[in-house]
Amino acid sequence: MTSLPQHVFDTAPDWNEDAYVMAHQQAPPVSVRLNPLKPSTAFPEMQRVPWSANGLYLPERPSFTLDPLFHGGAYYVQEASSMFVEQAFQQHVSRSQPLKVLDLCAAPGGKSTLLASLLRADDLLVSNEVIQTRASILVENMTRWGQMNTWVTNNDPKDFGRATGFFDAMLVDAPCSGSGLWRKDEQAIDEWSESNVQLCSERQQRILADALPALKKDGVLIYATCSYSVAENERIVDWLVTEMNMTALRVDCDAAWGVTETQSPQHKAWGYRFYPWKAKGEGFFLAVLRKNDGLVTDSLYQSSTKQKAKAKQDAALQQQMQAYFNTDIELFQHQDMIYAVHPEHKAYVDSMRGAFYIKKAGTAMGTMLKELVPEHDLALSVHLAEGVSRIALSRDEALHYLKKESVRTGDGYKGWHVATYEGVGLGWGKWMPNRMNNYLPKHYRIRMDL
Repeated sequence: MTSLPQHVFDTAPDWNEDAYVMAHQQAPPVSVRLNPLKPSTAFPEMQRVPWSANGLYLPERPSFTLDPLFHGGAYYVQEASSMFVEQAFQQHVSRSQPLKVLDLCAAPGGKSTLLASLLRADDLLVSNEVIQTRASILVENMTRWGQMNTWVTNNDPKDFGRATGFFDAMLVDAPCSGSGLWRKDEQAIDEWSESNVQLCSERQQRILADALPALKKDGVLIYATCSYSVAENERIVDWLVTEMNMTALRVDCDAAWGVTETQSPQHKAWGYRFYPWKAKGEGFFLAVLRKNDGLVTDSLYQSSTKQKAKAKQDAALQQQMQAYFNTDIELFQHQDMIYAVHPEHKAYVDSMRGAFYIKKAGTAMGTMLKELVPEHDLALSVHLAEGVSRIALSRDEALHYLKKESVRTGDGYKGWHVATYEGVGLGWGKWMPNRMNNYLPKHYRIRMDL
């Protein structure tokens, strides 16, 4: 491997350069996390990631592109160390009432899909990404995951100052120097510098300072990086304790996991490091902190007579659209698109649309012409009613469907159906005698040869 910069991590707790070099001569482990709301036959009897209820290690990396279950959101390909967010959330976020959770730097969506799997139906997850192209990828992955209580925004962290005291929990997987991922990208070593670490540390403080007003008093912050540098990890925790009046929380770990518990230089605040020679995963850091001051806001919105009147006017449409779901919904429309949200979350729609650039809210159902022209989001929803017609495809048929080709054209099907593979929705098709129109969005299609 490329040689390490000299004295890069002399201050990193329990750093072992010889062990680091040996670990980086081995291939990184391959891991996935199953979607508990889309049960499937994916990866039976695999070794489990010990700190994640749904995480699995694979013996080798398959072609995920050629697995219909991947496209249907039955699992997410995620680095194992980062699944430790699950422990932080489960141990320290109170479930006494419906939660509002913000994943501030969420693309491509690994940690957001993990958080979504930990939430109840009446909880709300807002997944944000400031870079527009990455926000689009985030939308795709959250659509595959299929939950109605996950929204996607495309905002700068400072914009969340408009939501003062609103969120019960916040995940900040901060942009960093990336040294924890060098095993996957050796060339990145040559791009590393101490000045870049300092730049990242300053950016992390700015992001946190901008966004933390949105975390309510006694709310929980999960801070994470994929860096080994103390300046981006333990020193940021010290800064949060000193400048942001936060208290670091301890996470219980099984010693067999190989997680290194650390304490910050100034306040001896808890942090958790993953080293690839000790834990089965890549380099990762996480800390959990509770906010000691601030506001508590239960709502961003006050209902109005005009909005109540519109809700009454849409009652017929509400009844028609409810038939597509196995759970209660409320509707709203933006331009021609009809969206379904959990009834608890309808109150947030107007205020959030006014304050944030929303890329996805609830489940996009489709547009109404003579009939509903259904949206891809609806086909992949975990809330899709059993009465919605489905056509089960073989693996070969599913792959051709995912290449946006016609399938099952001679079986006499008629009308709209969800194409499925092993019970997992892949998208919509409209069948006519001896013809099928494939409504898979172009940007979701498989481009490689089968």
